[in-house]
Amino acid sequence: MGIPTKPFTLLSLLFLFSSNLELIPLSESATDYTTLVYKGCATQALSDPTGVYAQALSALFGSLISQSSKAKFFQTTTGTGQTTISGLFQCRGDLSNVDCYNCVSNLPILIDKLCGTPIAARMQLLGCYMLYEISGFTQVSGLDMLYKVCSGKNSPGSGFEEKRDTALSQLENGMGSASNGFYATSYGNVYVLGQCEGDLGSSDCGDCVTSAVQRSQVECGSANSGQVYLSKCFVTYSYYQNGVPSGSSSSGSGSSSSGSGSSSSSSSSGSGSSSSSSSGSDSSSPSSASESSSGFSSSPSGKNTQETAAIIIGGAVGVGFLVIFLMMVKNAMKKGKHDDY
Repeated sequence: MGIPTKPFTLLSLLFLFSSNLELIPLSESATDYTTLVYKGCATQALSDPTGVYAQALSALFGSLISQSSKAKFFQTTTGTGQTTISGLFQCRGDLSNVDCYNCVSNLPILIDKLCGTPIAARMQLLGCYMLYEISGFTQVSGLDMLYKVCSGKNSPGSGFEEKRDTALSQLENGMGSASNGFYATSYGNVYVLGQCEGDLGSSDCGDCVTSAVQRSQVECGSANSGQVYLSKCFVTYSYYQNGVPSGSSSSGSGSSSSGSGSSSSSSSSGSGSSSSSSSGSDSSSPSSASESSSGFSSSPSGKNTQETAAIIIGGAVGVGFLVIFLMMVKNAMKKGKHDDY
């Protein structure tokens, strides 16, 4: 009589679900901390004819994800000799262990989808980041700027820059006493947040944050929202026209513009630099990544929320198709056996 109809019923439901994916807003399908900020992919692909690097990288990712359920920062190495791969992850200091785990679990998927398998990669979400590199990869200074984005513009004479600079000064002072290298505070309508990589000492952390603060003031000027990511720390600030929301902890999000709403972004890495910038009515649409002299390509995502959600949901849909296909084959084989009798 043919293949049973039940698999087709499931298949039609799956098609119905997937056809409506684009109608689901990110705010309902994923939390803010999983939004993609930028990606950094080494320009040299990993040569791995025997698969030894793939095994080491898989073990590294597994170890990092496992540790993210109980720590906000962890670094380790896998492999031996020339096949050694080092890596780490860090979650924002205000995330719970569950949110940290959920955030970090997305990173290997995004690295694979957006970078492939290069000799080094770094993926930054709003709530966490992960990086790995093979033995011998060129190191960069902890004060090198990897990425920045500035958006919105305040009206002259509003007093915004004075408030922002006061908030950033409080951030610098607060970082000195922060036990875990994370500090957030606000002044007036400006909310600021900073964090250092977990292996930095307090003195180096202070120097890094000071450098990031200075970069944000120079690079972003009077922009009412800014994010500056250095190799070993980051600083963000946001202006809220109606006052900083209670319990605010989302870096670089939720700011209310009182000006033109234009934004710009750029990225750089290594001893050379690469940058991209744009301005528009609402959000930035950076150009493709440039290549630095260190062999590392870093770029923001022009469609952060859609790209992150599509990759994660797309993987789930792919698994669903595979399960349904196997069910169809199994039922067809059973039907064939019955027909023989």
